[in-house]
Amino acid sequence: MGAFDWFWKAMGSQSERNDKKSKAIVGSADEAARALGQQDDAAVAQAARDAVKGGEIADKAQFLAALAVACERTLGMNPFNVQSQAVLRLLTGDVIQMATGEGKTLVGAMAATGFALTGKRVHVVTVNNYLAARDAEWMRPVVEFFGLSVASVTEGMSPDERRAAYAQDIIYAPVNELGFDLLRDNQITDRSHTVQAAGDVALVDEADSVLVDEALVPLVLAGNRPGEAPTGHITNVVSRLREELDYSISEDGRTVQLTETGARRVEQELGIDSLYSEENIGTILVKVNLALHAKALLIRDIHYIVVDGKLQLIDASRGRVADLQRWPDGLQAAVEAKEGLEVSEGGRILDTITLQELMRRYPLVCGMTGTAVEATDQLRQFYDLHVSVIDRNKPLQRFDEQDRIFATVDDKSAAIVEEIATIHATGQPILVGTQDVAESEDLADALRERGIDVNVLNAKNDEQEAEIVAEAGDIGRVTVSTQMAGRGTDIKLGGANEADHDDVAELGGLAVIGTSRHRTARLDNQLRGRAGRQGDPGLSLFFVSLEDDVVQQGGDGETVRAQPAEDGRIESKRVSDFVAHCQRVTEGQLLEIHAQTWKYNQLLADQRIIIDERRAKLLDTDQAWQELSQRAAERAAELTEVPEEARIKAAREIMLYHLDLAWADHLELMDDVRESIHLRAIARETPIDEYHRIAVREFKDLAQRAVDKSVETFRTVLIDAAGAHLDDAGLARPSATWTYMVSDNPLAGKGNSVLSGIGNIFR
Repeated sequence: MGAFDWFWKAMGSQSERNDKKSKAIVGSADEAARALGQQDDAAVAQAARDAVKGGEIADKAQFLAALAVACERTLGMNPFNVQSQAVLRLLTGDVIQMATGEGKTLVGAMAATGFALTGKRVHVVTVNNYLAARDAEWMRPVVEFFGLSVASVTEGMSPDERRAAYAQDIIYAPVNELGFDLLRDNQITDRSHTVQAAGDVALVDEADSVLVDEALVPLVLAGNRPGEAPTGHITNVVSRLREELDYSISEDGRTVQLTETGARRVEQELGIDSLYSEENIGTILVKVNLALHAKALLIRDIHYIVVDGKLQLIDASRGRVADLQRWPDGLQAAVEAKEGLEVSEGGRILDTITLQELMRRYPLVCGMTGTAVEATDQLRQFYDLHVSVIDRNKPLQRFDEQDRIFATVDDKSAAIVEEIATIHATGQPILVGTQDVAESEDLADALRERGIDVNVLNAKNDEQEAEIVAEAGDIGRVTVSTQMAGRGTDIKLGGANEADHDDVAELGGLAVIGTSRHRTARLDNQLRGRAGRQGDPGLSLFFVSLEDDVVQQGGDGETVRAQPAEDGRIESKRVSDFVAHCQRVTEGQLLEIHAQTWKYNQLLADQRIIIDERRAKLLDTDQAWQELSQRAAERAAELTEVPEEARIKAAREIMLYHLDLAWADHLELMDDVRESIHLRAIARETPIDEYHRIAVREFKDLAQRAVDKSVETFRTVLIDAAGAHLDDAGLARPSATWTYMVSDNPLAGKGNSVLSGIGNIFR
């Protein structure tokens, strides 16, 4: 037995032991709940508190019993045994896998209550504002039953409202709001302005989405200090370049580069000698490459849409508009210029943090999702988290049909339309998962030509998501959606009120059709999991063509010989195995990209900790005054008439200003280095090694530069009873800040329509 096999066997054995132990505790809790059910509310709440000893839940059976009684009395919900088992695994710090419709919302609230009863402040991390507000209000009665407080933080709340919410025991909040509040708190100059109370526990809903799919998305705080504006002249020059002659696109469609002819043309039009000279390689060449990327690789209705004159990015993992999200300023401006839109202000990045770094700041992280097993490697490697699979409350009745494989995209598209028409004729509801906006609309048009009424859910109408998803399980419904429709919302058979549940069940339940395999099996399983909720019948079926992205990229030029039928279908185990192999390859590629990007991000994360510690010391002590008065004793002596409190405040504001400015400069520099590191790496040294060498060298100078600048300002700026007059010295902090998310990999999740052309792929 190899070491790898031994490891997985040991992990499986441990999981089985945990499972048996959990089931035994839940069995004891059932008996305790029957006895507790005879007592009043106060006694039940006290029983839960008595189960806690020394900050830990000592009597888990009594605790679960009290929770079950409280849920029944306050919400009218009696937790299933599998839900109670899930609560136990969350309380140990696992990521639990629970199928769609198994009641993760209640499980999360029960576990959060348990953590809070041990004295921990809990941040329940959601994927959007709607779910944060909905779940906080829905679960409020059971939380308050135990004398605990709960609130939600959502976009649009004022600082005072946020401060009050963060003071509660349990806080439901979208992950981006948690990150943005942290970044804003890192800009304050007085401790009383702090908004966010740090959480002891992050309980992450849709954990695979937050911890894996979007883990490397940077959250950005920008200010209105002028940054380096992208030049429209470069965009105009690049827009006139011609494919094949001036630039070439790689076979996989993911990279683009200038030809020698193109480089000479750009140099001539920009009036420079060489794009690759020392003075241009890290500036003009980067901007040219960004403009070329925007022109050749970013495609409207796949990577972004244009609404009311504004560019809106599409979240590839869900097919929704990515609220607040934008590409790095140069790329964003290039795409806006390409579309003839007003180029938005880039401003100056003041601070930034990735979701992965944000989550790693919590002392304890746990989570819930319907698809955790496939993300086991990432969860273990990057967070040291273990996965626990929770059994279904009722056996799965969904039938997962074998993939239907076709030679070409056109053959596959025609077969998809035929299959939908056939199923629709029976009245069975259908949910179709497409790869991008363009594909969803082309398919909808093709179905309407066949006289089939279609509800389309994509980034262009995602405000109607809850309504569309709620009715997707009703008789005769056909819903065409980009990935992923309504995560957090069940698709109930017979519509939102389940009025026709039995009739739909007789028809076979919800039929889920995937128009292609995704780059990870986990995304396929997310879509598949929309059917077969709580023992309902259902069907899942995926269509694949040998021209699909996952096959082209995962196959890496390999070909597989097979004779298709007249309709283009290929029925061959060898071909089916090849498609599965291609998907495994692309999964491995994504993991490698994640690992490499993590290496770049981790050094900056470690440096941020040092900056945070320095900032906290300046904020909470008189350290700034001590340092400045020692380095500029003559200036300190001149300020003896200024009240001591004002002197300390002035010194603090000066040192924080220059520390924050130095950190922002460092982030900007390292961003530029990363853009061109493959060009700057020295012989026999890998780009990551060169990046680390530069980052360490520059960071060593950062603190000293900040102190030197602070001393210089301390000697010259006006300081009186009102503090330091930094504004008068041209050292004003930004008068306005805004937040956004950077799409770090704009080509992740590219759709099949890139290969076939956007128009009419279903005709």
